[in-house]
Amino acid sequence: MRTIDFYFDPISPYAALAFERLPEALAGRSIAVRYVPVLFGAVLKSLDNKGPAEIPGKRDWTYRQVSWLGHRLGVPLDLPAAHPFNPLPLLRLLWATAPAGQTPGRYAVERVFHHIWRGGLDAADPQRLAELAADLAPMRDPASAEVKTALREATDAAVARGVFGVPTMAVDDKLFWGLDAIDMLTGYLDGDAWFDGPAWDLARTLPVGVQRG
Repeated sequence: MRTIDFYFDPISPYAALAFERLPEALAGRSIAVRYVPVLFGAVLKSLDNKGPAEIPGKRDWTYRQVSWLGHRLGVPLDLPAAHPFNPLPLLRLLWATAPAGQTPGRYAVERVFHHIWRGGLDAADPQRLAELAADLAPMRDPASAEVKTALREATDAAVARGVFGVPTMAVDDKLFWGLDAIDMLTGYLDGDAWFDGPAWDLARTLPVGVQRG
């Protein structure tokens, strides 16, 4: 059985939509999915980059597009009361639900995504966070050093693997970024001959024609 690593930060609406779509897209294939929460802000910092919600205009477009995509895909998606917000408590809670050395299960990930992207409520509200933690009953303390280390190490490992955005789906030596990459991912899993051609590696070797100062 092959394994896909699903790198995500629940702050990303695209990750929320990809999470919902992935089971249907992978149906009929012998595939296991590891859900790997990472801190998107740290990934961006490592690349000296900004997230979509930090860029005027792109922020507005992001919210419009994900609302449309949810409608188009038949996936309920409500914008939270405020976005972006600090996702660290949710990320640490996810890692706390998993035994040491393992990643969170799909149920916990689904509960966190729904906490943010269903109902239009405040994802960072302390009372709601406490209720979510009580529901998930983590086996480790989300504020413990070991949980914080697990999140940091997972994020560092993702960056080292080449992850630059979320969601990213990694299988074998290939990374597939974004909700719209799921069809490309399934093409690879199904042995599409395109992946045997030069296009994949050509993208890495194409010369840069000009760089902005």
